[in-house]
Amino acid sequence: MKDIQFYRSNPWYREDDISYLRIYDAETGVISDADVTDGLIEAPNWSKDGLSLYYNEKGRMVRFDLESRQKTIIDSGFADNCNNDHVLSPDGKRIAISHGSKEDGRSRVYMMPISGGVPKLITPLGPSYLHGWSPDGKTLAYCAERNGEFDIYAIPADGGTEKKLTDSPGLNDGPEYSPDGKYIWYNSVRSGLMQVWRMKCDGSDAERITFDNSRNCWFPHVSPDGRLVSYLAYRAGSISPSEHLPHRRVEIMLMNSDGSGARPIRSLFGGQGTMNVNSWSPDSRRFAFVEYSIKDIGELE
Repeated sequence: MKDIQFYRSNPWYREDDISYLRIYDAETGVISDADVTDGLIEAPNWSKDGLSLYYNEKGRMVRFDLESRQKTIIDSGFADNCNNDHVLSPDGKRIAISHGSKEDGRSRVYMMPISGGVPKLITPLGPSYLHGWSPDGKTLAYCAERNGEFDIYAIPADGGTEKKLTDSPGLNDGPEYSPDGKYIWYNSVRSGLMQVWRMKCDGSDAERITFDNSRNCWFPHVSPDGRLVSYLAYRAGSISPSEHLPHRRVEIMLMNSDGSGARPIRSLFGGQGTMNVNSWSPDSRRFAFVEYSIKDIGELE
């Protein structure tokens, strides 16, 4: 039997995870349980019709019906190593996934119908980690490592030439489009700690949104009505600002989209996989996230 020290020394070992799929109601503040899985699930997306959640499990994408509580594995052909960076198209008809290709194990972005099918390669270069789809459906935004630097890139949704949007040293990650299509929200370590930023969609006019000296702030998710932003935070000093580890005590934060009113709404055992991608419901009332425990151990802290 593995002990606590094993999991502390091996934070990426997820074989013994138990996953709790939960939903936060932004109007009432109530958190409800949607499902529990004996194993690892990550990063829920909410369907455009409001009836289902999509997440990755054991390298495949899964559709979870919120009413029946039934899971359906989506046929993704050769793409059996999907990670937690996936996004649904604005019309809800397609899903773009990040899959670690067999050639070199590097994550690349692919496209397929929401019901499944043979994925189409979108980003020939890897690693590429998808996070955003423009409201007009024409462009994808993703974090990618090129020449030793992680920056934010955009590419036509059906493939083409990628465009580099950030050029600051250190990690720039988690790009998502605002619902009005005017901005890309993201997180960056350019100020020292990881903080939330936004820029125009061409990469200009970068603007820092959070000024939190006590937290490293990750993955801003703007509600569909543009009013609220949820994000994940690690306590400053607990890990490196550029690390987004699992098996850590983290907080889910909520703020107004002008950066005001930031407050924690949930402290939990999680991190990587909790809410890497936008998980807001289409009516902007709720968002989904995942908490974890370790079988026979519980939480590490």
